[in-house]
Parts: sequence; structure tokens; C-alpha cells
Amino acid sequence: MTERPRLLPLLGQAGHSGRDSTTCLYRCGNACDHPVPNESDNPYLGDVVNAGISRRGVVRAGAVGSLVLGLGAAAASPARAAPAASAAPAAAAPARSAGVRKGKAGPLTFKAIPPNRLDSLIVPNGYDSAVVMRWGDPVLPGAPALDLANQSARRQSAQFGYNNDFVGVLPLGRGGRRALLVVNHEYTNEELMFPGFTGLEALSVEQLKVAMAAHGLSVVELERVDGTGRWEPVRGHRLPYNRRITALETPFAFTGPAAGSPWLRTAADPKGTTPIGTLNNCSGGVTPWGTVLSGEENFNQYFVGGDGAPAELKPKLARYGISTTARVPAGSRRWERAQERFDLTLHPNEAHRFGWVVEVDPFDPDSRPRKHTALGRLKHEGANVIVARNGRVVAYMGDDERFDYLYKFVSDRKFLAGDSAYAWRHNLTLLESGTLYVAKVTGDSPAAEIDGTGKLPADGTFDGTGTWIKLVSGNTSYVPGMTAAEVLTFTRLAGDAVKATKMDRPEDVQPSPLTGKVYAAMTNNTNRGVGTNPGPDEANPRNANKHGHIFELVEDRGDNTAESFTWSLPIVCGDPADPSTYFAGYDKSAVSPISCPDNVAFDSAGNLWISTDGNQLDSNDGLFATAIEGSERGHLKQFLTVPYGAETCGPFITGDDRSVFVAVQHPGEITGASVEKPASTWPDGDFAKPAVVVTWRLDGGPIGG
Repeated sequence: MTERPRLLPLLGQAGHSGRDSTTCLYRCGNACDHPVPNESDNPYLGDVVNAGISRRGVVRAGAVGSLVLGLGAAAASPARAAPAASAAPAAAAPARSAGVRKGKAGPLTFKAIPPNRLDSLIVPNGYDSAVVMRWGDPVLPGAPALDLANQSARRQSAQFGYNNDFVGVLPLGRGGRRALLVVNHEYTNEELMFPGFTGLEALSVEQLKVAMAAHGLSVVELERVDGTGRWEPVRGHRLPYNRRITALETPFAFTGPAAGSPWLRTAADPKGTTPIGTLNNCSGGVTPWGTVLSGEENFNQYFVGGDGAPAELKPKLARYGISTTARVPAGSRRWERAQERFDLTLHPNEAHRFGWVVEVDPFDPDSRPRKHTALGRLKHEGANVIVARNGRVVAYMGDDERFDYLYKFVSDRKFLAGDSAYAWRHNLTLLESGTLYVAKVTGDSPAAEIDGTGKLPADGTFDGTGTWIKLVSGNTSYVPGMTAAEVLTFTRLAGDAVKATKMDRPEDVQPSPLTGKVYAAMTNNTNRGVGTNPGPDEANPRNANKHGHIFELVEDRGDNTAESFTWSLPIVCGDPADPSTYFAGYDKSAVSPISCPDNVAFDSAGNLWISTDGNQLDSNDGLFATAIEGSERGHLKQFLTVPYGAETCGPFITGDDRSVFVAVQHPGEITGASVEKPASTWPDGDFAKPAVVVTWRLDGGPIGG
């Protein structure tokens, strides 16, 4: 019998947005070189304020009230004893009951590390770090070690995938000694994987299948080392939980109102209920019932043949960044050579089967992962869930594209606490039916005070109010001219239709488990105010925004199911010496420079941890932390940096605050780099390998202290 979870108490040529041009190619298919997919005429905030809809000071921070449950690293529930090594995995009754995470971490007392360009992972004095899993490490029992000369799809399907992104750590047993590591594998860098690489077009079909097998997710059983904050993979011949989920052949199930709709049907799946594989999985979240959510993001780059798709589909494909004019768009992965389903001329609906939030139960390796249509289809960075006061679960999501939108989903059913099999089965249905909303925000300052330079308005802060616009509830559409299935399959078009607010690449969106306030990383938008693109507004106050900002959202009455909210920008990123930056009013001479926030997380004291992607301040990306309440609010400090050419992903802080996990993605992703001539040799000194790293305090104390 498998046990149910308890969260551990636990550079070369520059591309766009500070990324190397190779990153732009592989990460998002050179999205910045293509027209902005959102060509809608939605008014931006300046228009709204000028129309006289400004509302100042309605519900401010602090009117939040108590919470039922935290999420991710911040939730807590009891667990069962681990099974014997010979036990076969089975769908066991869950052991999870709601509870707010107890505060153990305290003030952030570590000494900030300086920006650097070293090919190493750098942590503060008094800390240590170690690689937990790297690309090619065995996951399934009997899997071979990585051998570049003999790599195959079969081997890769049993090994740790490439370009790890989201990290979740779920407890296994009551002693705090074992856990399950769940990791997304977003995309592949073929020139850093295959010796003698000369181009995507020259890859063999087997090499294409290796890349497909390197996408997806890995589940790996871990054990704590000698009672410290260090963790290592369990090795042996019987690893009942270890699992690989890939883009190549893993079957999934659609749930929700759009499942079975004509938009999701293909020749291979005429019922439209069983998609194959998941790809470009970016961030995610851990649910209060102990499953993992994974967001499918830049799926557009995997398809060719959009020029031959039916005419009525072309506007819909284009809204998701799929070329409808070129047979093989620049940067295409060329997967149609391995599986023809990626040719939209032949299979025009296949693209609609990606762009969803995926739910995986890591405690049941025989379970089929599900794609939840009720949460909408977009370029999901991830999804993070909190239980509202009334027991319904609320998932917050961002659409990672320039000028796209913030969303939330409120379940129809209520979360059931407890360890019964009934509660577990019930909670697994929570994301199958509910109401999907998109955000519309309004600034409270005169438009003339938002001039695009980042200068604060007269009231001293960028802030305002907002509403959640209902798009669909169950099988009922609230968007004129669109059915519920159409709203959910083409959610971007629904957001356009209701005039949602265009944001600066909303990525990870997380509610604080202690306050219920919601924090969204707006990574950047170098197109803001450029040419005919929308200009600055109070929620996105800088033209050519290359450093990004943090968006704080406070639901009215502290109710995460509310349909209105207030918001502010506690951090406007960049060099603190730059007058366009802001750190919640804290003395900027005492804060670390930060650029391009991507993922966010919380420790038990409610401190906000921020990882970055595409640093434009001539330093490697890193992990940062700041208090978001009290006198230390805005005192941002850099905790670690990742190696040269890499991005910092995750992070995940265990419930006892003794370990922080980060995913080091695409080290050495520099134009001209190759296996033979690597730009980074991290972590093993030979060639670059993406890897998950754990960091802990040498004295056993809480992270950040």
C-alpha cells in the first residue's frame, strides 16, 4: 500500500530580455522576434483611469483574516508509514488534514552574496549545497547511467530528464527522513546533449525521440542525510514511487467541460479524451491534497504545418503563437519527423491538446496524469492552490506572454480534510469543475503621473483596485458568442473579449499561506510602450520594462473567492541605484540588485523567496529573499547564484525550513556552446548538465536565518 503525503515539516550573444539568443530559440521559439500574439484592443490602465473609474483605498493589506490551509511547502498534514520495499504501489487512502504552517523561520539574517559571473553555485557563508539529481541520472530501477555516445529514447525514458524547472518535495513517512521529489523538465538544448550537433534538421529520428523523452516530469524518492538539511536519492532495485512521465508516449486523461469536445478530437483519439504526453512544462504547485500541478507553457514551438490548417482555426492558432504562414517556422523542434501528430496540416487539433494544467499523483505511479480543462488553456507558467475560508479551493495562474493575463479558478466543491479514502477521491475531483476568472485592474493615480519612467506617483506607491471577470462556470459560458468548451480551449480569446488587463509576462503566482495575499512575478516586457504596443499603466509602470516587478494582490475581505481586490507593486526590479526601482520604501542602499523575477515561494515566517530568469544586470541569475510584512518589508537580499548561462528555477523550501531546493536550468546555454566546447562545465567538470540542488545551513538552523 502506498502512503499518502504529508508536506515536510519541514553569455555570449545577447538575445531578448537579457537572455542569450540560444535561450530565446529553445525556450520559447524566439517569441520576441514574432508579433505580440495579443492584438486585441483592450484598454490599458491609462485609458481606464482617464475614464474616471479610479477607486482609491478600498480594502488595504491587513484585512485578510484567518486561512484554512496553506499550500506547496507551506501546507501540513499527517502521513502514513512508508511501505515495505516489496510493497506494490496502490491507490491508498490519503493521509492529509488541513492546517496552517507553523512559523519556524524568522528574520532573514544571512549575509547577501554579491552578483557574479562564476561557473559555480554560490551560497552564503554558513551554508552548503549539493546536487540531488542531474540530467541522465537513473530514475527507474535498472536504468543505465548517462552515456552520450549510446543515448536512446529507451534509456532517456528511464533517466532524469533535461532542463528541470518546477521542484516539489512531498514527505514520505512520519519521521521526516524520506520524501518524493517531483520535477518538471521544460525543454531540451540539443546542441548541449548530442556530440557533433549541426542543427535540429540534421537530428536522427532516434535523437528526436530522445529529446521527447527528456521532456515531462520525474518522480524520485529521496532520503535525508544524517538528520541534516541535505537530501540524496534512494538507490536500489525496488523504488516503487520512481517514475518518468514524458512527451513521447505517456497517456493522459482530459477532465472538465472541454473534455471530449470537437476541439480536442484527433484521428488517433476520436473521443478527445486521451492526449499523449506533456511538453514544455514550466512551473507548478503542490496541492493541499498532496498531488502536483504542472503548467504546459510554450507548446507552440513544437508544431509545423499551421499554414495548412483549416482557415477557421488559423486565428485561434495565431493567438497562441503558432505560425499560420510558414510550413516550418524558425526554431521548430521538428518533432513531426518522429510523430506526425505535430504536423497541423495533418492533425490540426493536436495543438489544442497542450497548454493545460496537468495534475500528477506521485504517490500512485500507476495513476494516469490528468489535464484539467476547467482551468483554461494558455501558456501556463504554473498553478498554485489555496483553500479559501468557505472550503473551496482557489488556483492562481499566469499566462507567460507579453501583454497577457492573470487568472484564477474557484472550485465548485469543497476541500475535505482527513485521511479517509473518500476524502482523497473527492479531493482529486476539485479541479474538474468550477469558475474561471480573468483579472482586470485599475490604477488609482492620474494617468499623467504614470509616465513610463518608473517614477512613483504622488501617493508614493503603484497601487489600485481590480475585479475578477467571470469567463465560465461549469458548462455555462459568460463570454458572448463562445461556448464553455470554446472559452476553456481558447481562453486567451475569451480574455480578449472581456477586456482583461494586459500585463508584463505574468509568470508564477502564489498565495501566501500566512496572509492569503497573492504574489505574481511579472518577469519583464521590453515591448511595453514601444511602437504601437500599449504604453505604461500603474500596474506595469515602465516602458521597455526589461527588469520586471512583483505584483501583490489582496482579495476583498480576505476571501480568496472574492470577485474584487486591491493591488500594489512592492518591488519594482533593477539596480537599486536606478531611480526607476522601488523596494517597498526600504533603504535602497541596503538591498541587492534583482532583475527578471520568475518564480516565488514562501518560508514558514512568510518571507518571500524569488528566483530570476534572464538577469539584465550583468550577473548570473539567482535566488533572493525579502520580508513582505513589517519593518523589513522590501529588504531584499541575494541568497545564491547559479552557474554561468543558467536560470534559477523552483524554489521549494521544506516545511521545516531546513532545506531549500532549486533547479539549475540550462547551465552553459550560450550561443556557440556545444558538448565538445561547453560554456559551462557545471556540475561535474566535463560538460553542462541541468540539475536539482539542495542548500542547507551547516548548523542545522532554518534557511535564511
